[in-house]
Amino acid sequence: MLTDPLITDPRMALVFDMAPVGLCVSEHRVIRRCNQKFAAIFGYTVHEIEGQSFAMLYPSVSEFERIGERSQQSMRTSGLYSDDRIMRRKNGQLSWFHSVGQSMDPEVPFAVVVWMFEDLEATRAVTVELTARERDVASLIVTGASAKTIARTLGLSPRTVEHYRTKLINKYDVRTTSELISRLVGPVR
Repeated sequence: MLTDPLITDPRMALVFDMAPVGLCVSEHRVIRRCNQKFAAIFGYTVHEIEGQSFAMLYPSVSEFERIGERSQQSMRTSGLYSDDRIMRRKNGQLSWFHSVGQSMDPEVPFAVVVWMFEDLEATRAVTVELTARERDVASLIVTGASAKTIARTLGLSPRTVEHYRTKLINKYDVRTTSELISRLVGPVR
C-alpha cells in the first residue's frame, strides 16, 4: 500500500485534493488515491472509484490492454506517458481526456504511477460513434503522426492505417486529413 508523504502529510493531501485537474495515484493500474476533480470528471465520488481498476474507465477491455502496453513501453524508456484518449464516464458517455502519467520506477512501470487527467469534453466532444481501433487511430492522427508511425505504434500495416483514416474521414464527413484533425480536435480554446 502507498506510504508516501502525499497521503500522510495533511498539507500535501489538501494540495492534492484541491488541484484544479484530475490527479490520481495508481498501483498496478488500480486507483489507490484520487482527488475530487479526478472522480468528478468521470462522474464518480472518490469513494466509488478508489480501489477500482482503471479498466472501468475505458470503452473496452481491449483498449485498456492496448493503451496499457503503449504506456508501459513509454514509461520504461522515459518514465512518462502522455496521450489524448477516449474514456468512459460512469453514465456510459464516451469523452476525450488528456492524460499524463509519471512512473515512480521505470523498471516496474505500473508499480506506482502518478496520473493527471484533463477533461476535453468542452472543446472536443465525441460526436461520432467509433470502433476501438478507430479510436486508437484517431488519437494518433490528432498528434500529426504519419501512417507509418501510427502503424508502428499500433502494430498495424500502413495500408491498414490508411483504411481506418479513410473510414474516419467518411464518418466525420470531411474531405482531407487536415479537416479530420480539425473535427477531432474541436475548436481552439
